Amino acid sequence: MVVAFEHLAGRVWLCAGESDPEFVQAGVAVISDERGSVLVDAGQSPSHAREIQVALRAAGLEAPRWLVYTHHHWDHVWGACAWPDVEIIGHVSGAELLRAEATRPWSVRYLREEVLRNRRLGPSYRARALAVDSWDELRVLPPSRVFTDEVELPTGVLARHVGGRHAPDSTVVVVPDSGVMLLGDSWYPPPAHLRTPADEPDLALVGRLLDDDIGWYVSSHSPPLTLDEARAAITG
Repeated sequence: MVVAFEHLAGRVWLCAGESDPEFVQAGVAVISDERGSVLVDAGQSPSHAREIQVALRAAGLEAPRWLVYTHHHWDHVWGACAWPDVEIIGHVSGAELLRAEATRPWSVRYLREEVLRNRRLGPSYRARALAVDSWDELRVLPPSRVFTDEVELPTGVLARHVGGRHAPDSTVVVVPDSGVMLLGDSWYPPPAHLRTPADEPDLALVGRLLDDDIGWYVSSHSPPLTLDEARAAITG
């Protein structure tokens, strides 16, 4: 898959993830202007982050000064260690979870042992094994700056905690002047190894987020939706 940025609206650019769900690769976004770039999510691995960096340069976009985590799941944060000189921003509950994740002995051997203990981890852990080229370079980084409800960056970008069943730290990123809301995975059901047959997408959460002043809604593993498309999706 070619990693490339495409302009969405205003100062928001998107780099889509891998469409094959077996690779569990989330898309990322960059919000760029003369005040500095904000990266939303880090890529699923150091090598993925480096591909994103090449794509940034190819699009003529500035390297980010800030990195916002939409939540703590690996496919959104494992690339963070390859981003130099960024301030990492995330919800306080995700920071606690990532500090615990950082102590785990990530390696192919460890992944295998964990899958043998819990077979439901198989798809996620196989995707991690495919994503990481060198376990020696992987470092799981908690945010260096945490927030509880909402934080506004110097560029006017807002990070707002919404929670939900997918992850307790789920955060949406709002770019008011561009009419864009980046949803992360906030409305998705829980990860596969925690999901029950009763779990469904949280369309009510999306409904609470819809705003007439926001024209675009972007999820990490889905194509962007206009406001009208998002409304149609939640009403069935």
